[in-house]
Amino acid sequence: MQFTRRTFATALAAATLVAGAGSALAQGSYPDKPVRIVVAFTPGGPTDVVARLIAQKLTTKWGQQVIVDNRPGAAGVIGSEAVARSPADGYTLLMATAGNLTVNQHLYKNMKFDPVKDFTPIAQTAGVDFVLVTQPNAPFHDVKELVAAAKTKPGTVTSATSGNGGAPHLAAALFENEAGVDLNLVPYKGTADAVNAVLGGQTQLDFDAASQVVPQIKAGKLKPLAVLGAKRSPLLPGVPTMAEAGLPKYNFSNWFGLVGPAHMPREVVEKLQKDLTEVLKDPELHARYQMLGLQAPTATSAAQFANLIQADSAKWASTIQLAHIAAE
Repeated sequence: MQFTRRTFATALAAATLVAGAGSALAQGSYPDKPVRIVVAFTPGGPTDVVARLIAQKLTTKWGQQVIVDNRPGAAGVIGSEAVARSPADGYTLLMATAGNLTVNQHLYKNMKFDPVKDFTPIAQTAGVDFVLVTQPNAPFHDVKELVAAAKTKPGTVTSATSGNGGAPHLAAALFENEAGVDLNLVPYKGTADAVNAVLGGQTQLDFDAASQVVPQIKAGKLKPLAVLGAKRSPLLPGVPTMAEAGLPKYNFSNWFGLVGPAHMPREVVEKLQKDLTEVLKDPELHARYQMLGLQAPTATSAAQFANLIQADSAKWASTIQLAHIAAE
């Protein structure tokens, strides 16, 4: 499925659609029963952690229970589809990732839902810092030296990934596109295995979430070459961004965001967006974000979030096509 002006307009309209007259939700009673946030991944991962932090704060704010429901499988497709097929009353939401909404559609040809038409964007909830790391004794000391080494011997510089089509794989593929190099991408069963491959010297690089590699950086077991986003990470203030390191167009950002089924009432979307904005200003939540290598969200309105989804989908469609990535 490709984004067009028509499908984007549909997504934006879904975020602002007004419910029919007489709806109890339109009278300001939301939420008057428990709200469920579906996480399409296993407990304990970063998506789950963010969902539980948000759920805890919303529970306190509303005086109404917000439950996290883990429904893993098929790279997030199973949980996402469950939410897309739920009633659009605001009581079943999805803690989505960039993968759910902007990547999977270009990897899986037989998805049973449309990530644009079947969801109502509410707001981004966090940005995720990613870092390019290598071994302390690697033959390259910065990104420019890495690019030079990869161009001298194409296909010989190895990079671990957490699996085909995962965030580290996409980050590495984007690096290949922007730097004009060919890396030898080695898939592992998960992030922990990919990090261990670099630690053990089986591969030379890993493009991974800061939360996964910062402890090893602090311990001197991994060397950071660059932060992959537009801003430096507060966890690694001395490490340059990829743009600062010599690739001005490179910007890899992963994120989490809250969405619901299509055609949610406008009043519910507005209340969720307003309350999320307040919750995200909580000092305790901000401190937890910093510890986890998370950035404050930038797309905090439904319209901004819809724009982010559109832009990222276009970027990943191009990257996936150029790198010939397909779901396993």
